[in-house]
Amino acid sequence: MAKTAADLLVERLIDWGVDTIFGLPGDGINGIFEALRTNQAKIRFIQVRHEEAAAFAACGYAKFTGRPGVCLATSGPGGIHLLNGLYDAKMDGAPVLAITGHTFHDLIGTRYQQDVDLDKLFMDVAAYNQRVSGPAHVVGALDEAMKTALSRRTVAHLTIPKDIQSWPATGGERSSANIPGHSGDIFAAAHPLPPAEQIERAAELINRGRRVAILAGRGALGCRDELVMLAEKAAGPIVKALLGKGAVPDGAPYTTGGIGLLGTAPSQDALRECDTLVIVGSSFPYLEFYPKPGQARCVQIDIDPTRVGQRYPAEVGLVGEARAVLQALLPQIARKDDRRFLEIAQQRMKSWNALLEERGTRADMPMKPQALVHSLNALLDDDAIICCDTGTLTTWAARYIQMRGRMQFAASGTLASMANGLPYAIGAAAAYPGRQVVAIVGDGGFTMLMGELATLVKYRMPVTIVIVKNNSLGQIKWEQIVLEGNPEFGVELHPIDFAAYARAVGAAGFTVEQPAQAEATLRAALAEPGPSVVQAVVDPNEPPMPGHISTEQAIKFAEALARGQRKRFSIIKTVLEDKVREVV
Repeated sequence: MAKTAADLLVERLIDWGVDTIFGLPGDGINGIFEALRTNQAKIRFIQVRHEEAAAFAACGYAKFTGRPGVCLATSGPGGIHLLNGLYDAKMDGAPVLAITGHTFHDLIGTRYQQDVDLDKLFMDVAAYNQRVSGPAHVVGALDEAMKTALSRRTVAHLTIPKDIQSWPATGGERSSANIPGHSGDIFAAAHPLPPAEQIERAAELINRGRRVAILAGRGALGCRDELVMLAEKAAGPIVKALLGKGAVPDGAPYTTGGIGLLGTAPSQDALRECDTLVIVGSSFPYLEFYPKPGQARCVQIDIDPTRVGQRYPAEVGLVGEARAVLQALLPQIARKDDRRFLEIAQQRMKSWNALLEERGTRADMPMKPQALVHSLNALLDDDAIICCDTGTLTTWAARYIQMRGRMQFAASGTLASMANGLPYAIGAAAAYPGRQVVAIVGDGGFTMLMGELATLVKYRMPVTIVIVKNNSLGQIKWEQIVLEGNPEFGVELHPIDFAAYARAVGAAGFTVEQPAQAEATLRAALAEPGPSVVQAVVDPNEPPMPGHISTEQAIKFAEALARGQRKRFSIIKTVLEDKVREVV
């Protein structure tokens, strides 16, 4: 039975089915921590080393489970630290509840210690954002926060003054309008279907198309069979945005893999040549990779009506959950006799996969990052969870990790923040303790939140962290060179022995520098009963080039080399070798 306002909060979270909270203790949330202590048999608290990691872990938990992730931080700086992970959740559509403390209720606005007005600070990131004013306010506000986070697939925030947390649950004034027990801990998900005439219009448009391409995003993750059936009937390749990587297996005959700078050439070709585009659950942001406006007729399926026509001028918008909409649409899609567009895409993909296999099995020294991830891919379980950080490693993971079975994949998609990979893995391991969890990170992103390795050790989470180590902020380096035409500057990293660091923290530490050792080293790390770290020293001059290089990119590349790019001869040698292999 609740004794305090904090007890009311924690017990209501339990009523909502919340089983895990990620956070860091602090004076401003001591009342909540006492409620967590007395309810620890029903709800687990995972202590991180930085509040940013708590928000990322909650985001990863939400992305992998579909259930709300919850993070907790103290007043002032603790709440501020949450923001980056919360923006990641907001921008990728993950339901996350953030709970923060506040200073004493009657000292707010008087420049008291840690008096940061967090409900104002969170106005942009949180769709529901409320300061709790007393025990009678707790349940109703929490119910609204949870319903908002789940229904809008976004961030909600509650901030509770320090002293209010310890007020008696039955204390304080309850207004006559606030009837006890009026609010329900229930979320009723909406499953709308578009009108029948809209379904018919969409089917007619797709049936008329001669070259249909399907772009699948995160909203398509739950409709693998329906996507494959649409591709079969419409004779159209499935192009996958990064967050939709798990929508269909990479070995399926209908997919051409990813799109964008880290995507495949066959996917770029498919969107460049299609006359009909079906967008399923995606707001892939890079407009230059879409068909040119007017080139293709477009049907867009999305649960959010504000996204329809956002990236490409859709002719028909079907609003609803992707699986249900596709199930309504598929009976009206006629199987195309002309399969040439799909067959050309499949032939191109066969050549692309052969190229990836050739590059992934290279024995060059320094070790190529492709060889590392290619070796890792072969060792992954069919239900592995892959947590991908942001950087050049994202390209290698996107191209060389082959989704199969029940595998799941997540990255910081729209925000593209560094440092998400390790905290995501904490969230994944907390949600699925029996599954293989692997974080693929860069040395830059890892060092931002490397203290979270201690979190894995503390909770005995058997996560394998694969660090692609090139002693450089590689993605920024190549953006300076290829996109701006400037020599690299400010991107070199001081080297760290991550294997030694791992052992110092209490994890297993491994180092691999030669391709011939990669498989055995990774296998040993994956077999560890607790957390393990593999620092893989790779060639810093291997560029993560897009599937097709534009003329402008080639010019910028040449300009950077001419203007004094360091190690330009090594870079030229690497690029020339890669292009020769493509021709061969």
